[in-house]
Amino acid sequence: MDRAELDNKTTKAGVLYVDDEQNNLVSFKAALRREFNVYTAIGAEQAEQYLTQEDLKVIISDQRMPDETGVEFFSRLKDSHQEPIRILLTGYSDMQSVVDAINKGEVYRYLTKPWDASDMISTIKQAIEIYDLRKENKRLMAELKRVNGQLEFYLRQKLLS
Repeated sequence: MDRAELDNKTTKAGVLYVDDEQNNLVSFKAALRREFNVYTAIGAEQAEQYLTQEDLKVIISDQRMPDETGVEFFSRLKDSHQEPIRILLTGYSDMQSVVDAINKGEVYRYLTKPWDASDMISTIKQAIEIYDLRKENKRLMAELKRVNGQLEFYLRQKLLS
């Protein structure tokens, strides 16, 4: 990997797409690789390897996969990988899947196949904004707690003297 590729990899947001169809994975990566640092996984097991190894801001999963649905996959991730924003993608308009995705998998968006590249890019960018805002909010809350702790300490010292 040359210097330009390395710089690009570090500045682009990490996006993981999980599907059981190789053709979908190839199409997704081809359409979005210039905008994002795209990782693809042929199923949930391979996806979990990326989750432990890569800095991912967005996870997109197909709903209908043979071993596990996208909602089941996202539900399992709630405890171990809370930070990435989840997007569910399906070729079927099953209302119960939408409800389950929101309630069980804490899914940000639900998109249908076939997807449009510009819509997908826009949705992922919005998800990345939410990810970044949440991360900044956590940082600010930690800083606020630290400063409040210092103020309480100083106040106690003043009261004792």
